Amino acid sequence: MPLDSVHQVERELRAAGVPTPRVDAEILVAEVLGLRRSQLYAAGRDVTEVEAARLRELIERRTAREPLAYILGEWGFRRLLLKVDDRALIPRPETEVVVERCLEFLGDFAEPRVLDVGVGSGAIALAIADEHRGAQVVAVDSSLAALALARENLARASVDGRVHLAQSDLLDAVRGPFDLVVSNPPYVGPDEYERLQPEIRLYEPYEAVVGAGVGRVVAERAATVLRPGGLLVLECGDGQGAGLAAELRDLGYEAVVETSDLAGRDRVVEGIWPGTR
Repeated sequence: MPLDSVHQVERELRAAGVPTPRVDAEILVAEVLGLRRSQLYAAGRDVTEVEAARLRELIERRTAREPLAYILGEWGFRRLLLKVDDRALIPRPETEVVVERCLEFLGDFAEPRVLDVGVGSGAIALAIADEHRGAQVVAVDSSLAALALARENLARASVDGRVHLAQSDLLDAVRGPFDLVVSNPPYVGPDEYERLQPEIRLYEPYEAVVGAGVGRVVAERAATVLRPGGLLVLECGDGQGAGLAAELRDLGYEAVVETSDLAGRDRVVEGIWPGTR
């Protein structure tokens, strides 16, 4: 029975130190049975031998602390279902707050020009284009592997050719002007890396996780491509918001704001480049 399988998987995941064993167990069993989580407890049939073998494979991957998103191969982000694998970071809830801040600013624009620095899986760029039907988005990344993944997600999205991908080391290959520059740069310090969960340390790309001062560099270079009155939006690590906000003010940005994620931590910093648009 599916319920018996959920209990067994939960025990194994808990023993392996998985942070959310019950939820992950339900998701894995539902995946194997081709059901939604909400259907699990109403399913009365037995698990077949083929399904049991497939479930065992998924359990072994998760007990090795491979991220659930990579095991499933897809992950939801706002209105999108994105392909995900170890070529790029897994889209996270705090990054949805980044998109919310961008869309609030872009509401007054008919056809805004947007730059996404460090596109990764394509989450931010595609979400903005999906939810603002006039947005023209240029999205760059230094990683060819990440760009390949973003192209796969672009092919799945209905954004009418309004997202353009390019390889660039930060903003080196970019020409403005833009109404909005947004970035989720690497912001974990090298000294913090070994304290991260195994899901991050063992599987997600190091260069997308670890970086010191990258947010400030993006802010400096964004100032050269933003229109007067344009907005910069940056994601940052827990506890980094106040420091990054101070750096934006030092660089000349105005109306600098810190926004909290769903856990109440300041994880998004934004500022207006001076002038009237």
